Amino acid sequence: MTDSISDIVHRLIEPFNQKGVAVTATTLFAQDLEWDSLTVLDFVANVEDEFDILITMNQQAEIETVGQLVSAVGELQAK
Repeated sequence: MTDSISDIVHRLIEPFNQKGVAVTATTLFAQDLEWDSLTVLDFVANVEDEFDILITMNQQAEIETVGQLVSAVGELQAK
């Protein structure tokens, strides 16, 4: 299940990956992808729609890497 979540998250990142960064589980959204707050909001909205989940502002603040996001999505889907 984690692989499919990871694949989907990577697909959702692509349109926002303006720098062409090679995305891995350790890729940092702010530092590596250089996303601003508006980009993050757009991306999170896409993730929420794709997985039919709600990521709170507190959860967003704790998620810094792609791997952390994949884990969080898995946990939220399990609820």
